[in-house]
Parts: sequence; structure tokens; C-alpha cells
Amino acid sequence: MAKNFIKKYLPSPEKIKQQRLLKLFGSLLHDGNLWHLNRKSARGAFAVGLFFAWMPIPFQMVASAAVAIPLRVNLPLSVALVWLTNPLTMPFLFYLSYIIGSIVLQTPMEAFAFEPTLQWLQHSIATIGKPFIVGCFLMGIFSAIVGYFGIDWLWRLSVKKAQTKRLLKRKTKN
Repeated sequence: MAKNFIKKYLPSPEKIKQQRLLKLFGSLLHDGNLWHLNRKSARGAFAVGLFFAWMPIPFQMVASAAVAIPLRVNLPLSVALVWLTNPLTMPFLFYLSYIIGSIVLQTPMEAFAFEPTLQWLQHSIATIGKPFIVGCFLMGIFSAIVGYFGIDWLWRLSVKKAQTKRLLKRKTKN
């Protein structure tokens, strides 16, 4: 079942509550609905987590939690999904965002090579910043929609499969 698969890989509520940055939410983290996993909370968490995974902002987990709490979706799942963009995947995903932003804005793609300097950052923001941000936003929205409906479909499929299995089991008993 989808629920068991997801629960297997989720961090525990205690582990989430121990995150230093998430402690700023204080007693809001004690809402039981944030930790309950059902189809509604999972699809909302997928949408929130996947959206913020594409955002090129520091503290994506905090932003994801800040949105998950008022929406009352599964907090561990929304925070965990942010890690789809990690130091290994980020260059590829953000470059894809830049390409998509350039296509959508119909701007020529600039050649660039990373340099860890303030001058390079200022120049890059001026030249590739707008297509990059637009691409990240579009990919975030696209991923949130696909994640929302995708997990909803998978959840329904797994429930239907479990029902069919139970029905077959009952028929073989009789």
C-alpha cells in the first residue's frame, strides 16, 4: 500500500521536531494532523514539498514547513520532498530551470561558468537571473501539480489493488 511505502521512508515526528530551524514553529508542530498520513495529507504534502524543492532559496525546509502547517498537510513528507534538490541534483535541475525559463521568455541562453565571487553573482543575476527564476517557478508549479495528482492516483490504485486482493482472498476461502 502507498501509505506503508511512504511511512517507511519518512523521518519520525521526533526527528523533525528536533530540527533546529523548525523549532521556530513551536507549539504549531504539536497539531496531530501534521503527522497523520492519509491520501489528502499526502497529496498536499507532495505539492508543497515539490514546489519548494525547485525554489532557489536558502532554508527550503523552513519555507515548506511554513506552508504545510497552515494547509495542515503531512509535515514530514513535505519537508523530506524538498531534498529532491540536494547538492548532487541541484546543478542539473537548476540548469534545466534556466533552459525552460529562457525558452518561455524567448531570451538567448548565456554561456556561463561558475566562479565563487560576488562579481560573478552580480553579473549572473543581471544576465541569467530572470530566466532562471521564471524556470524555477514554472518547474515548481509543474512538479506540484504532477505530484499532487500523481500521488492521488497512486494512492487510489494501491487501495483498489488491496481491495481486489482481499476480495480474491475471501473467494478462495469460500
